[in-house]
Parts: sequence; C-alpha cells; structure tokens
Amino acid sequence: MGNGYSLLGFIVIIIVYAGIGLLAAAGTISSVRKFLGVKAEQIFYALFLLFFASFYLAFTAYFGVETAWRLETAAVAGFFAIGLLGLRLPLALIVGYSLHGIWDLLHELYAHGAFTGFAAGHLTAIPLAYGTFCAVFDFSLAAYFWTRRTAWSETPARPQ
Repeated sequence: MGNGYSLLGFIVIIIVYAGIGLLAAAGTISSVRKFLGVKAEQIFYALFLLFFASFYLAFTAYFGVETAWRLETAAVAGFFAIGLLGLRLPLALIVGYSLHGIWDLLHELYAHGAFTGFAAGHLTAIPLAYGTFCAVFDFSLAAYFWTRRTAWSETPARPQ
C-alpha cells in the first residue's frame, strides 16, 4: 500500500480520536455536574489537571526518553502550580486546560515529525493520536469552564 493509504488511515485515526475526546469531555462534564456541588466541581477539575499533567512523566519513563525528563518535569511543575491556583481561581483552570491542550498538540506534532523546533529531542514520545484526543478533551473542558466561571467565583469554598 502506498503513502496515500497511510495518510488516509492517519486522518481517520485523528478524526476518531478527536470524536472520542469530545465524547469523553461531554461524559466527564455530565458526570461531574451530576455528582458534585458547584465548588467541588471546580476542585475536582483543578486536581484532574494535576493528574493529566503527570501522564507525560509516565510516558517519558515508559518510552525511555532520557533527554525529555527536564522539560517534561518543568511542564508538569507548571501545570501543578496552575492546578493549585485553579482551586481558587476559575480563570486559572481555563488557562491551564488551554495550555495543556497546546502542550498535547505540540507532542502530537513532534511525534509525527511536523517540527524540529526548540524541543527537538526534549519532548517524550506519546501513543498515536493521544495528543489529539487530549487536546480536544482539554479545549472542550476549557470552553465549559468559561461557562461555569461565574458560578465557581460566586460560590464560597465553605458553606457560611
């Protein structure tokens, strides 16, 4: 089979994983809203960002990309700080999930040789289309957070 079939297969995989990202975001939003209160929802998403960011350290270890440890650890530390800010500031979650979506896309592009920029050799490998799935998921949540920012800001952390 030629490169045309390979490209077509890749496009289908990207579309499917983007669709799964949208469905996963919709399911997450629906479930979290159903089971958690307003402020608990914000706290959940802040902690979820910490969990997501750590995946890249797991990929670095699994794929054995020794040169990626410094950059990936710095990125995880940054997302960790943003997640902690997100416990109190809804805007931090919007920014954090958007930045994480960009981070995912950079990894996806790097995995497919689309750029050899500043991070060449310093980003870890990722599974096929993981970056696409995660970016769509992250951007969908960031858009949802925009709609919830007022409710999260107006709800006290502790009942009065």
